[in-house]
Amino acid sequence: MAEKHRVLILGGGFGGLYAAQALRGEPVDVTILDRRNFHLFQPLLYQVATGSLSPGEVAAPLRSVLRKQKNTRVLLGEAVDIDPGSKRVLLKDGGTIDYDSLIVATGSQSAYFGHDEWREWAPSLKSVEEATQIRHKILLAFEVAERTADPAERTAWLTFVIVGGGATGVELAGALGEIANETLKHDFRSIRPQDARIIVVDGGQRPLASYPEDLSHKAERSLLKLGARVRTGVMVTCVDGNGVTLKTHSGTAHIASHTVIWAAGVAASDFGRRLATRTNAETDKTGRITVSEELTIPNHPEIFVVGDLALRLDGQGKALPGVAQVAMQGGAYAAKAIVKRIGGNRHVKPFRYFNKGDIAVIGRAAAVADIFGLHLSGLLAWLVWVFIHLMYIVEFQSRIVVFVQWAFLYLTFNRGARLITGSAATDAVARAEPLTNHAEA
Repeated sequence: MAEKHRVLILGGGFGGLYAAQALRGEPVDVTILDRRNFHLFQPLLYQVATGSLSPGEVAAPLRSVLRKQKNTRVLLGEAVDIDPGSKRVLLKDGGTIDYDSLIVATGSQSAYFGHDEWREWAPSLKSVEEATQIRHKILLAFEVAERTADPAERTAWLTFVIVGGGATGVELAGALGEIANETLKHDFRSIRPQDARIIVVDGGQRPLASYPEDLSHKAERSLLKLGARVRTGVMVTCVDGNGVTLKTHSGTAHIASHTVIWAAGVAASDFGRRLATRTNAETDKTGRITVSEELTIPNHPEIFVVGDLALRLDGQGKALPGVAQVAMQGGAYAAKAIVKRIGGNRHVKPFRYFNKGDIAVIGRAAAVADIFGLHLSGLLAWLVWVFIHLMYIVEFQSRIVVFVQWAFLYLTFNRGARLITGSAATDAVARAEPLTNHAEA
């Protein structure tokens, strides 16, 4: 009996998972490889960072999700190199996996524009670990401010700077505003959490630059109501333990802050860069691989690249955005293209992205949405956001839990996952002045 066609999928994110699910029941052997054993619903990661949800509510074990697919196996490992000639992927632990068709969905990583040293002071939001680190920093800032006698130092602890005015930055700022103005307003005795300064800095001319201008302005007004301010047209030149230095039209400015969050840029994954080198593929400045209309690497029709790592232009000549919908549709397309090929159909229709719209939530009953050219804002946009996110969460049980959490948050503003975790949870408090000194101030 002839061996089945071997499909190797690298990455268990949206692109990889949807590719695997589209191959269910097909006459192929599917292997999905990821360095994590779970699928992460990344659009809700900021809610982990701000204490609305716990990590387990936005992640699902890949083996559990794919357990009914008898033609699919899940492996834990990390791809570090590839030999396109022999159709073999090399793993970090020295192992290898052979393939007949390869779907690369390794995603992107945060980019600090050549200043990786900033990562120590400004964590990004790409992983569960980073989300819990940000949650740690946010909640600890209020705790340290409560014990600090020096007014300037207290202000620095109560100043939160978010670098990047895209959807992630705006959503983080809105959630932070709700934490300061509602969730924590009765929890402290020496500080007023409502005095927190939340500043979003961006090099563009307006937040949510990819959204229509009217929605961008509505989002900014919603942020202002929550006490968050947006500074546009500025460039970050330094990030350290004392805050952020900016280059402005009039010179330089410094914002004293001990809590900086990075939501500015992304770059190709390390494996993506290695893949480009091995296949002589063309890339852009961020490392994204230019793919054909069938989402394959030129001269390597057996290698599909989907999601954040792929550079493909739409009908208007614009690069497809690095959002979940592009990855989902790309993964499913690649899977169907493979099935058609092994069935003898060598002429697969080009990939066409169907844009279902963009949505960003700013706070309770506050969101902006551009859906099929229809501009929505306020409660209606927020309800659409709730429905869409619940629908795309992978596991049914998680949908129920998240819905209950959101309902509770909507009614009470209480964030049940406000946990300061980590072995160094009290280090910053130990550096603060004793409470007795604060009482005398």
